[in-house]
Amino acid sequence: MYNFLFENRNKPDLQYSLLGGESWILEIEKCKYRRMKHEIIEVTEDNLFDHPGAICFINPKHELYDRKIHWLKEQFKVGLKIKLLYLEDVKKPVGFIEYIPGENCWRAVNAEGYMFIHCLWTNGKKYQHQGLGSMLIHEAEKDTRGNAGVCAVTSDKGFMSSKNIFLKNGYSALSDSGKEQLMVKQFKKRPLPKINNWQDKLKEYQGFYMIYSRQCPWVARFIEEVKPVLREKNLEPKIIELKNHEDVQNGPSLYGAFNLIYNGRLFADRYISTTRFLNIVKKDIE
Repeated sequence: MYNFLFENRNKPDLQYSLLGGESWILEIEKCKYRRMKHEIIEVTEDNLFDHPGAICFINPKHELYDRKIHWLKEQFKVGLKIKLLYLEDVKKPVGFIEYIPGENCWRAVNAEGYMFIHCLWTNGKKYQHQGLGSMLIHEAEKDTRGNAGVCAVTSDKGFMSSKNIFLKNGYSALSDSGKEQLMVKQFKKRPLPKINNWQDKLKEYQGFYMIYSRQCPWVARFIEEVKPVLREKNLEPKIIELKNHEDVQNGPSLYGAFNLIYNGRLFADRYISTTRFLNIVKKDIE
């Protein structure tokens, strides 16, 4: 059956009639990844230094590596899980997922009673569309431990997972701004997660602000890299670190890990390069 599904993967009408509904998509992905020899490793405080991929490929010699390590150790205590997917004969992990009980999530979301996925990625185009992301989502679902379900914030822009992989795995969009979505898959009938009112919080920040958290090491890295640029351009934004999940859940953007704000307007809400930063400053702030 799996061989037949794979050979006819470009014939959705046939798949649909054979398997019923949208489940044909999942069956094709299962067919593909079951043929691969793989291993999924849970990263813990005990084996953290054996798996530098858990730090999103930040060089262990970089000063921010230790800061992310400290953050991870804090979050492991409140239920954070990181899992890496390795393929046979591939040294580095080809997939990554980070998730946490919803009440402790680092996004502007009220997700109490759900497991919340912070990050999901597969490494490079070579390993995309092979069912690997679905395998990792399934790991989060297995670890719900009686929770109402699993949810995640997705985006049509870069640096976040697309909603498409969640739709393939039976998730629904609770909210869709046209750029970001709150996706959920319910296992039990309970109140649904919801996006907090970050827009009103954003209006409170009048002036020039860079607000960030250590949840994303690339964002923390940018904060350090941009400081010489700020001095050179005589720019003096207020730099604020959101140090706990409560601050992020009540922060001025949905993503929460980074906020570039000027007079109540959000110009960037995820990692940007110093070049992109300068372009924003030149066009909209100076």
